[in-house]
Amino acid sequence: MLRITINFLWPSFLVAIVAEGCFFALFEPHELLQLAGFHDSPSIAGYTMTFFFFWVTCSVSSALTYYLSNSVRN
Repeated sequence: MLRITINFLWPSFLVAIVAEGCFFALFEPHELLQLAGFHDSPSIAGYTMTFFFFWVTCSVSSALTYYLSNSVRN
């Protein structure tokens, strides 16, 4: 089970890094935090929250792909 979990967490981690780099090439994290109502938060909080959002999204996508590919075989 651990090996299966690592098989979709590691690639989703790498994709989240690329997604965050592309996203923040276009948007400023401090401005996004102000739009969200977090006026006193530092920019690093925006980077952190966005990275974990991308990572969770990519992990769910990978887990769903794994689940669907194994349900077809059985």
